[in-house]
Amino acid sequence: MISIKSSSEIELMKVAGKIVGDTHKYLIPYIKEGITTKELDTLAEKYIRSRGATPSCKGYEGYPATICASVNEEVVHGIPGKRKLKNGDIVTLDICACYKGYHGDSAWTYKVGNVSEEKEFLMKHTEQSLYEGLNMVKAGNRIGDIGYAISKYAEKYNLGVVKELTGHGIGSNLHEDPDVPNYGKQGTGPILKEGMVIAVEPMLNLGTPNIFILDDDWTIVTADDKPSAHFEHTVLVTKDGYTILTERW
Repeated sequence: MISIKSSSEIELMKVAGKIVGDTHKYLIPYIKEGITTKELDTLAEKYIRSRGATPSCKGYEGYPATICASVNEEVVHGIPGKRKLKNGDIVTLDICACYKGYHGDSAWTYKVGNVSEEKEFLMKHTEQSLYEGLNMVKAGNRIGDIGYAISKYAEKYNLGVVKELTGHGIGSNLHEDPDVPNYGKQGTGPILKEGMVIAVEPMLNLGTPNIFILDDDWTIVTADDKPSAHFEHTVLVTKDGYTILTERW
């Protein structure tokens, strides 16, 4: 069931979203050659807890860490560990925090040192595809309008749209109705209503859109080992558009 948030719920989600955005901002100086993804995870957990929140992902369906840290060909759900970031890598940090029972969720792909032109291209257009989708968010539009805008933009730049993974509603649960696919038909799907809160999160690949899951049962990678990027914001649907709850600045 799709829920419309009350004003008090929205205020709590604004705080949760700000904590998520601030955690991203806090981690940026540490995203450099030589740091391990586990070290980033530890920093994130300490920061989230220092803000009076808890890591939404830790323990969620058995997930063992605070953040997801997905490097290069890893699309989502990379488990932080001993892997050291290298110059030329790209890494997606997917961060979720829960404040007084309400969640915020945002993923962003970052450069480590100097990256290839191909990776720059992928990051630039995946980030822009997020805003193409968000431009369709307002009361009266439909979920399919978001996915259509994202996929249309991605296809313009020959990027593979991951279809098995979607955005989602969010609130007192980390994942709620409706699903928000990164593809779709205009004028189809649930109607967006003022007070809905959704996470829009295009995941685009430099090559094939096909993916598979590794033996850890979490990490999802591209089928051709080419890099993937992922950008996500939690947004509140308003009468005339949307408000980003997870701004990083």
